[in-house]
Amino acid sequence: MFRKAYLSAALVAGFAFAACAARPAPAPDTPSEPEAPKAVHSYILLDRTGSMSNLWDEALTSVNAYAAAVGEVGEGETATLETSVTLAVFDAQDGLQYDVLRESIEPADWKSVTSDEVAPRGMTPLFDAIGRIISTAESDNPEKAVIVIMTDGLENSSREITREGARAALDRVEAKGWEVVFLGADFGKFDDAEAVGVSAAQTMAVGKGTMEESMNRLAAKSRSYGSGAAPSVEFDAEDRAVANEAEVKDRDN
Repeated sequence: MFRKAYLSAALVAGFAFAACAARPAPAPDTPSEPEAPKAVHSYILLDRTGSMSNLWDEALTSVNAYAAAVGEVGEGETATLETSVTLAVFDAQDGLQYDVLRESIEPADWKSVTSDEVAPRGMTPLFDAIGRIISTAESDNPEKAVIVIMTDGLENSSREITREGARAALDRVEAKGWEVVFLGADFGKFDDAEAVGVSAAQTMAVGKGTMEESMNRLAAKSRSYGSGAAPSVEFDAEDRAVANEAEVKDRDN
């Protein structure tokens, strides 16, 4: 009797051991890979035509302010956001003159642009310049980009790209999920912006004396878009009040 009981116990133990051996051991906890830092690249296209002369120093100050502010961590930001800025200026003198003054510069490395480096001149080949800044951005092909166009006048001298060509270029930008904003430098007419497909929410007249603060606010919006906190870059009523947009538009209409 004892022998039978012993054999039965041994068989039960054997089956239990086999069941345990067949069941895979739990996988050890593996640390998840750190999330890649998010990034946004800003492309600023600045009109340097002759009519910008009385705004030039303020325009450059505002661009320098943007380059600094886009590198500043916003309230509530937790994830790392990499930022860089490209600045190009344009005018027309026997054709488009397009010069990249700063290329993919991180805010910490930004050297302020001054009127000693570049000065207003020439006419306004706006469509040509839009096509060129988009080509610059497409060559870099960042995941997220904000293209800022600042001008104080309407198109008057493009030779390379038609209005339709500029619109097609901006359609490519939209397909990539990039953002385009159009700033009127103390200028309130947006016929060209509307013609190439820039939405009213992304155009704003910026009055003299308000450019630096407006660009600081735009830099914060660019960071929010880059980090994913905001789906797009758009101007709200407070932005427009800060920029004195209504006053500029009333004067220009």
